[in-house]
Amino acid sequence: MQKIEIKAEQFFELLRLKDTSMWEIFSQMIDGNEKEIIFLDNEDKILFNYFLPATQEKLEEDRKEFSKQFADKLSYLN
Repeated sequence: MQKIEIKAEQFFELLRLKDTSMWEIFSQMIDGNEKEIIFLDNEDKILFNYFLPATQEKLEEDRKEFSKQFADKLSYLN
């Protein structure tokens, strides 16, 4: 499995500047092989990781699940 390390702060800033979502970027990275995406802070410490699936269908399932969990967490803040 290929491992890809990404500096989280720069990645999310780039997404903001390009006005695109991380799911669009992830979609472009799918090539039939699962990949581990490792998000690092500025001191190269692991913040979190995501296993990019091998198919667009699984990516869409992940996106829906992430959206649901995110909405649930936001509802607890209100």
